[in-house]
Amino acid sequence: MIPTNKGMNNFIIKTLGCKVNQCESEAIARCLTMSGWTLAEKDATVCIVNTCTVTQKASMQSRQAVRRFIRTYPDSYIIVTGCYAQTESDEIEKIEGVNYIIGHADKHKIPDIIKGLARKGRQDIASSRPVSVWREIMYEHDFMQIPALSFGCRTRPFLKIQDGCNAFCTYCIVPHARGPSRSMKVESVLENIIQLKNKGCREVVLSGIHLGRYGLDLSPKTGLYELLCRIDASTPIERVRLSSIEPCELTGEIIELAARSEIICRHFHIPLQSGDDHILQRMNRPYTNVFFSDLIYKISESIPDAAIGVDTLIGFPGETEDAFENTYLAIEKLPVAYLHVFPFSPRKGTPANGYPDKISTKIIKERCRRMRRLGLVKKKSFYEKFIGKKVDVLVEGGKKGSNGIAKGITSNYIPVYLKGENILENTIIKGKIEKLCGNNSVHGRLC
Repeated sequence: MIPTNKGMNNFIIKTLGCKVNQCESEAIARCLTMSGWTLAEKDATVCIVNTCTVTQKASMQSRQAVRRFIRTYPDSYIIVTGCYAQTESDEIEKIEGVNYIIGHADKHKIPDIIKGLARKGRQDIASSRPVSVWREIMYEHDFMQIPALSFGCRTRPFLKIQDGCNAFCTYCIVPHARGPSRSMKVESVLENIIQLKNKGCREVVLSGIHLGRYGLDLSPKTGLYELLCRIDASTPIERVRLSSIEPCELTGEIIELAARSEIICRHFHIPLQSGDDHILQRMNRPYTNVFFSDLIYKISESIPDAAIGVDTLIGFPGETEDAFENTYLAIEKLPVAYLHVFPFSPRKGTPANGYPDKISTKIIKERCRRMRRLGLVKKKSFYEKFIGKKVDVLVEGGKKGSNGIAKGITSNYIPVYLKGENILENTIIKGKIEKLCGNNSVHGRLC
């Protein structure tokens, strides 16, 4: 059903997947609200689904989200974008009720497309097929920024400074969905951070699909280290946090800079994927278990209070019991703070989709359970090191009142619940950690 125009410029966005997707959704929302549109809870004129396809489950959830919007808002325009829209637009076309399919190369046009819908009549988009705004992403070479600052209701907004990936790990569909690596210009990065600071933000999370490749496509060529030096020297905001960064791209220079910096958060998220060298080779991951271990120890020695998060990909084809144990033992011995555990998911168009020696779903689930249990042990051990210590906490929310509980996050990524009088949201305050609160946070008090 094609929506009628009731003059209600309301919209809803559903976002699946990574921080970059979240950043782009927030930018779209910000651009629309600045143009007089309203982020709605119901009765939306336009429904946007920003999809993910990194796993089979993510693709399924993306389809489910689209169908849910169609059922819930039968009189609304349904717009589908994101990685699933880029790689599987033909599958989305089969879903009756979708009005627009917009690929990544034209994602920055979404606010203008949506604003144009208010001027369209039923006859303008009535069709048995959705309107497809889609181009081949592999030939894109320019960094496209949605024309609005990515700032929604977050106290720690994401700023996308890089897009695309050149790595082509054998299991990963992302390079096909996002295209080659492209970077925001250095001056634009600094200007965006200053704008966020001026809007009252205390922390920004620098995000990218392949963050460690930042700047290598620019002219003149630069790099992530050079960008961080510029940021650190100008101190445009109180905290700068890095999203996920590849092991070979987290250089000694970056570690040393973070160790002496007052604003770079003491937090690194580094994908290992496997602790077995043979599996790493089959994955096209350009490092060894020893290289990764040395990197983690170097961070721990240089920044003893740093939180180090690690990704693992379990059940890759050919992962024998010994290969899995190599991964488990590698993580068990390392000073990491938490784990993200992902089961292998074959993706059409990737080499690993056709690899022999598939691992059964039952075995993958059991190995993932073991890894997640280990992750909880590592997190508890990391948090316990800070009991009795004073920390700086960025307050993100919580109960109000003289005896309320406020929730915040430390530079080294510890979620803290603080008790104290008149704790204000979006402030950085000194707290003292007193005890663990389950496996995922700690309790403390205002100093």
